Amino acid sequence: MAEVSPMEMIAYAGSRVLEDETVVFVGTGLPIIAALHAQLTHAPGIQMIFEAGSFGAILEQGLPLSVGDTRAFRKAAFAKGLCAAFELTQRGYADYAFIGGAQIDMYGNLNSTFEGGTYQNPGVRFPGSGGAGAMSASCEKTIAIMALEKRRFVDKVQFVTSIGFGDGSPDYREKAGVYGSGPYRVITNQALFGYDEETRRMMLLEVLPGKTPEDIQELVGFELLVSPDVKEMALPSEEDLRLLVEECDPDGYFLKRVVKK
Repeated sequence: MAEVSPMEMIAYAGSRVLEDETVVFVGTGLPIIAALHAQLTHAPGIQMIFEAGSFGAILEQGLPLSVGDTRAFRKAAFAKGLCAAFELTQRGYADYAFIGGAQIDMYGNLNSTFEGGTYQNPGVRFPGSGGAGAMSASCEKTIAIMALEKRRFVDKVQFVTSIGFGDGSPDYREKAGVYGSGPYRVITNQALFGYDEETRRMMLLEVLPGKTPEDIQELVGFELLVSPDVKEMALPSEEDLRLLVEECDPDGYFLKRVVKK
């Protein structure tokens, strides 16, 4: 078995979560790689929405480097523009929002806007929402994908770019006027998380082989709930790695990124 890099593990774990014959609104980077791998393997009927207005593309020309890349429109069934793409989600046609973020809290709220300081004078300015804020508000379920680092898994995000379960109250999303059931999974290189139905708090479901729930807790800035049936994460096969490296991201635009220790 070849060594698996953190980004390869994240992409493979993300692919495993996606189901065949579903509609996935994908964000730039690892979500596209994961969705492409799923399309090449266990989910050939997966349909991707790209923010620039593409639906149902076949990514046979290679990895789109952004949601507006012309490769994201290859053999698309639908190509009308940004407003039409988001209209599809608001009409209930997107099963999953598949997005990244800089920070996440226990209720699945994502921050992609800033950290430290104030909004007007931040310590760090992140890229911002793009379409992720609207995706998390309109798609049926939200899948977040990011490296497992304590600086990312925080007790409270400083800014809610993409809505999760808010403060955890049962009717938070309804009062906020958003659709869908909310956060569903958080994909990382060392663990897979879900959410407890009653408390809406993040719950540990799977750990990387060789890791324990205690190891994962050390990398999270809030108290995790732990499933009574924690499983080991499945590792990619040689063929899975070949597809990821040779077919999905041959130039290593995203898979060669380094996770900070």
